[in-house]
Amino acid sequence: MIKATIKIVLDNKARSDGSYAVCLRVLKNRKRKMISLGLKCNRANFNNGMFTKNHPNYQVENEVLLNMQARALRVIREFQAAGEDFTLREFEQQFRPQEETSSVTIYSFWEEKVKDLEIAGKAGNARAYRDVKNSFFKFNNDKGIGFKELDTKMLDKYETYLRSKNNTNGGISLKMRTIRALFNSAINKEVVSIEHYPFKTYKISKLKSAPEKRALSLDELSLFKELNTEENPHLIDAKNYFLFSFYTRGMNFMDMLKLRWTDVRNDRIVYTRSKTGKRFVIKILEPVQTILDYYRSLPSNTNYVFPLLLKENMTAMQIEYRKDKTLKKFNRDLKEIAKIQGIQTSITSYVARHSYATFLKEKNVSTDKISESMGHANLQVTMNYLKSFSNDDIDNANDKLLEL
Repeated sequence: MIKATIKIVLDNKARSDGSYAVCLRVLKNRKRKMISLGLKCNRANFNNGMFTKNHPNYQVENEVLLNMQARALRVIREFQAAGEDFTLREFEQQFRPQEETSSVTIYSFWEEKVKDLEIAGKAGNARAYRDVKNSFFKFNNDKGIGFKELDTKMLDKYETYLRSKNNTNGGISLKMRTIRALFNSAINKEVVSIEHYPFKTYKISKLKSAPEKRALSLDELSLFKELNTEENPHLIDAKNYFLFSFYTRGMNFMDMLKLRWTDVRNDRIVYTRSKTGKRFVIKILEPVQTILDYYRSLPSNTNYVFPLLLKENMTAMQIEYRKDKTLKKFNRDLKEIAKIQGIQTSITSYVARHSYATFLKEKNVSTDKISESMGHANLQVTMNYLKSFSNDDIDNANDKLLEL
């Protein structure tokens, strides 16, 4: 006798509004499958597989649950009567036919993906998914389309639309990779079959372009450092942030944003990079100490080193939005500095990181040492930072910057 048990339960994970999805739990051969029934409720309004009287429309929705339970039992009996064993996936296909699961719209699935990322505290990823969603539905404002309709032809038209909006290959590639990840997630959740996967024929690799290697020359760096902040006091932060990043192995702006005074320990800065989770211990060079002394002398209501996050206990999304706002100002100020000082290279926050790698290479520091100092996963990533031109420990290599 084929044995399987079913029970109506709440999902373990709360939704963004604090409610829980109502699911059919199927157990067979010590394996479990949770099938969403399209209903939700607060945990306090659910007991023993049924809605309590405090749940809105509890009588009607309890009848729905009873019907679904009866349907699940009927599916099991049909397999038993035929003497056929079945997998949990086959059970779901019989219980909830494919046309029902495929009725999930791209828009609703995308919205749920963003909410899940926000709940998980992955604010940067959530924002990236939301930005691409907004872009895609400006191109196609039909929020009722399903994944089967997202074919190669539609992706080609979306690419044409993005080019008409002056998107670069890099920007288009980023958006397409986000859509591909969303489609893969839909396949994994059996919302759509893999046979409808459009990225077998639409190749994102065609959008690959050579990475832009932008670093300041030695003369340009000297011009940058010579900016008179007494004449341009509104640019002092931008000058300090850029040089701080340069002299701390190209520290990323997000990590500078979240850097605390407790991370400054004697003659070292100790922090964990947000992007990779890698721990850094960086020797404080004299220019960095000067910058730290300047910000330590300023009044502040937080324990952050830089006046970028203006209050404690901000949520991940609040930090993400604050990062976006302050980074835009930082980059605008850098362009103003370049104009004042006659620097031809287009400067952004990331140029500090590229410049760090390039100057060490010009001082004959080995590429593997530069790669280790920047926390790269492999040498190819480091090569993307270096200009095409032609040792102890990392601290000694870093000291070479003072020779410039």
